[in-house]
Amino acid sequence: MLVWLSFGWLAVIILAAVFANLLPIPSYSVPVGPPRQAPSWSVDTLLGTDSLGRSLLARCLYGARVSLVIGTVAGLCGFAIGTLAGLLAGYFRRFTDAVLTYVTDSLLAFPPLILLLALSSVLKPSLTTLLLGLTFLVIPAFVRLSRANTLVWTSREFVRAARNMGAGDLRIMSREILPNVLPVLAAYLPIVIASLIVAEGSLSFLGLGIPPPTPSWGGIISDGKDAIADAPHVVFMPALILFLTVFSLNQVGDNLRARFDRTASES
Repeated sequence: MLVWLSFGWLAVIILAAVFANLLPIPSYSVPVGPPRQAPSWSVDTLLGTDSLGRSLLARCLYGARVSLVIGTVAGLCGFAIGTLAGLLAGYFRRFTDAVLTYVTDSLLAFPPLILLLALSSVLKPSLTTLLLGLTFLVIPAFVRLSRANTLVWTSREFVRAARNMGAGDLRIMSREILPNVLPVLAAYLPIVIASLIVAEGSLSFLGLGIPPPTPSWGGIISDGKDAIADAPHVVFMPALILFLTVFSLNQVGDNLRARFDRTASES
């Protein structure tokens, strides 16, 4: 039941973000009432207003576009690059494996938050900067997962049979190994996207995310942090949406892991 509720919430928040322009909600940049107005039954102020009197509902829905797009795109880029690198390392081993393992360990040794702060400080805060930094964070995890699973599948009988029949390395990797590795790695993708959404929210909260006036969940929470004592809804409403989204992604990811990751199911 909890997994289906998670799927339902993700469907609602994704559809609301995609079709926000068609919904009967005000613009996220136009005041619709007094500052820090409490939630009411009006569509404009269903979640209340922020410190400038703008609709929190509109800002949260438009902010979902930023947070979800950044988390999804960075996760998919890291998934693609990490899967390919891990596949090469696990299949060819030796020098290729040593080089890619060394690079991966170096990236894992670097503190993630320091890396993101350094990139945001050196480069201008923008969508490209966030995508670049967050992609770098998740590549090592996918490399290790892909490499470990490739090592397992490379030693299977059908792979040796294909090699004995004269199949080339490219054919073996693309036809025999990759289809078995992809489901396991894809099962971890929702969990990775959830962590990336949290990372983006943390950077936006620190003022190093997407620059205003474009809203994001972390930026909305940051804008209302000074008024949390007098108007807690300004922080709690976007924080609740962020929590439900991340929680749902983790539930979906755990469910997919139980289905496709044989190692996790056996343990």
